[in-house]
Amino acid sequence: MTIQQAQQDVDQWIKTVGVRYFSELTNLGILMEEVGELSRLVVRTYGEQSFKETDKGKELSDEMADVLWVLICLANQTGVDLTKALEKNFEKKNSRDAERHQQNKKLK
Repeated sequence: MTIQQAQQDVDQWIKTVGVRYFSELTNLGILMEEVGELSRLVVRTYGEQSFKETDKGKELSDEMADVLWVLICLANQTGVDLTKALEKNFEKKNSRDAERHQQNKKLK
């Protein structure tokens, strides 16, 4: 699935099964909640915190997909083509950061 296809599929799902998009502000709040759930799982999986019973059984891939879903919703609502946005972001990083990370002594 391409990013473009994902945007189209989410849009189709929202307009049929989901009835309509939540407002942009509501989706921003939902995105923050989903990022928090992802963060909680990463902290417990790779950090020092132990799992609580309510954390068990959650999958990293599912939490990442939840974040991606809401981000796609926001992109669709605001007219952002995520494929073009990501391509533009690569261009920015390739010009701005072409040598920056290689020269970073902290990364050696």
